[in-house]
Amino acid sequence: MSAHAAFHAAMPALLAHAGRWVGTYTHLNLDGSVHDRHAAEVTCLFPEDGPHAYMQRNRFTWPDGREVTAELPGIFRDGMLWWDVPTFHGKAWQTGSGLIMLELFRKDLPGAWFWEVICPSADGRHRVRTWHWYDAQDRPFRRTLCDEHRPD
Repeated sequence: MSAHAAFHAAMPALLAHAGRWVGTYTHLNLDGSVHDRHAAEVTCLFPEDGPHAYMQRNRFTWPDGREVTAELPGIFRDGMLWWDVPTFHGKAWQTGSGLIMLELFRKDLPGAWFWEVICPSADGRHRVRTWHWYDAQDRPFRRTLCDEHRPD
């Protein structure tokens, strides 16, 4: 079985996320106040050949005109999807109920890491993602709420 076929067999729920998603990311401090909010466009791709089982392209925009783009290639090994990109490294896996779980360690915020849960709607048109951030002393310091939908 090829690495791509093994990936599809191990994480079939993730394949349903293929395509373009738009929405808002809201980063909250522990007291619930907004740390940051910006628009997001996320495209999830599943190349059939080459070294990457997954490719994510992000475009984030802020009301003041700032824009950040990123390309996040992932490889499949040991039954999980793995990243090692300039801003983070870590892994993702699928739960028995089809949720996608991630454990990511930030390179751009030394010592910071987070758990992410991706929860799709039953019709596949919406998804919510929550990030639970921890500092180098394993103390929670932020939460991120991502509300996304497929554009019509």
